[in-house]
Amino acid sequence: MKIILLEDVKSIGKKGEIINASDGYARNFLLPKKLGVEATTENLNTLKLQKANEEKIAAENLQAAREFADVLKDQTVVVSMKAGGNGKSFGSVSSKEIAKAYEEQFGRELDKKKLVLPEQIKSFGTYEVKVKLHPKVQGVLRVSVKEA
Repeated sequence: MKIILLEDVKSIGKKGEIINASDGYARNFLLPKKLGVEATTENLNTLKLQKANEEKIAAENLQAAREFADVLKDQTVVVSMKAGGNGKSFGSVSSKEIAKAYEEQFGRELDKKKLVLPEQIKSFGTYEVKVKLHPKVQGVLRVSVKEA
């Protein structure tokens, strides 16, 4: 019996795949647990439409990530840090502080988990921080660390 999987099933296949399963396995396990549906022409057309919709959404997300990467490369976030008497800084700048400063300065949210710091920022100056916007798109944000 041909079955369209609705969810990933271990050792059988991934969501959206069309598999050949034995009649008993399909009727007694896959169909009652809503892990799959029978591969009728109606269900195949529905699957085709869902895949087309998912591809369209993925393309839109990729385009939005590329546009945001273009915006990021022209922006510089200023982060203030306390300094001691000899000009050395106290502590380091974290990705959380950078994300918060970006939101305050530019009014757009930036996820701290997407920021990739090469090493801890412990001194004053300007640094380039990579931002993972999409699996295929990586932007660069300049971070300027000033004395408070």
